[in-house]
Amino acid sequence: MRIPLFAAALTSIAALGSYSVSAQQTGDAAAPQQAAPPAAPTPYGLPIDLALARKAADAGVAKAKATGYPSAVAIVGPAGELIFLEKMDNANNSTSELAIKKASSAAAFRRPTKLFEDQLAARPVVGQLGVTAVGGGIPIVIEGHIVGAIGSSGAPTSDGDIAAAQAGVDALGK
Repeated sequence: MRIPLFAAALTSIAALGSYSVSAQQTGDAAAPQQAAPPAAPTPYGLPIDLALARKAADAGVAKAKATGYPSAVAIVGPAGELIFLEKMDNANNSTSELAIKKASSAAAFRRPTKLFEDQLAARPVVGQLGVTAVGGGIPIVIEGHIVGAIGSSGAPTSDGDIAAAQAGVDALGK
């Protein structure tokens, strides 16, 4: 049985095309997978109300008192606007301003300021971003939205400030 020349050419092209497709598929399978795109940042919400801000600040101050270091605790809204500030007796004068800056940085960049502190040595450009790169600022997320942030200052290390700020965030989950 003779196959017309045209039919033979079509068969050859089809076979070649299927080889090409299967080679691409196996080539893709062997290629390294691209990393998934980063998750969308947590969206901003309406500012935290005064009652919740006081609750968070009270818990932060209680933690600071327990450690024995006079501190200041600031609560800001999502745009960094001050909502509540409490400065303990005998806290250094600079603690209020630094607590506000930590909270504002955490709200603006949507992440704890400890991350910037950790990156500062390896990436000095972090210090030029206008961020307060000292631990103690933590975003406040309620129902999946950043409603503000808390900042604490006054402990001799950022770990103490982080503990006070985290106590404030934790108080809102109760």
